[in-house]
Amino acid sequence: MPPILDPERSYTFSQYFELRFDPADILAELSVTLERRYLQDLPYALPESLAVGAATLHQSMLQYLPKAALTSEMARRELLISPVLTKLLECLPLQLSIEYGIEVNRFLKGEVDYLLRGEQQMIVIEAKGADLSRGITQLAVELIAFDLWLEQRGQLSGIPTLYGAVTTGDIWQFCLYQRREHHILQDLNLYRIPAELEQVMGILCGIVLPTKSSAI
Repeated sequence: MPPILDPERSYTFSQYFELRFDPADILAELSVTLERRYLQDLPYALPESLAVGAATLHQSMLQYLPKAALTSEMARRELLISPVLTKLLECLPLQLSIEYGIEVNRFLKGEVDYLLRGEQQMIVIEAKGADLSRGITQLAVELIAFDLWLEQRGQLSGIPTLYGAVTTGDIWQFCLYQRREHHILQDLNLYRIPAELEQVMGILCGIVLPTKSSAI
């Protein structure tokens, strides 16, 4: 079976999204395995400031979303994704980098849509064309690259797991990379916005501020 990745080419993160192969086969070429299952133990934390912020944002979304046509990626980004991340910054001691550049080698390079930084860091990407399946492939590759990127800079400090999320704006899906095992776990649970906004924000908080986290 010929390789999927051409050793003579370079690949950006967004180009992995375009590959029409099974995600497990793509990741196998990067020496990483993939498992899909329902994860019930994602980190979760909802401090009072975030609970209030989530409730406020939920009410706002209920008012403005019926009036908005979410027919483009820009519309979903501005009206669904950005408000969630902005509210997190308002309520929690976090930083956010947008279009964060990473280059490990010619197979692992590109820009991460959003990088949330707290006590831990996590990647959030927008699924282009609202395609979560291929978005997960891109997210997995970005987590692999991010692991190597942080390791080169001595910033991992024994952290066993890196987390990420892919979103269409109205749907969020989480993914984690078990670093020592070189293993990606894709959560099959789908969280809907605005109905499950509080849960999404609680998971995001639990991941980046693990000292506040508890099991779902």
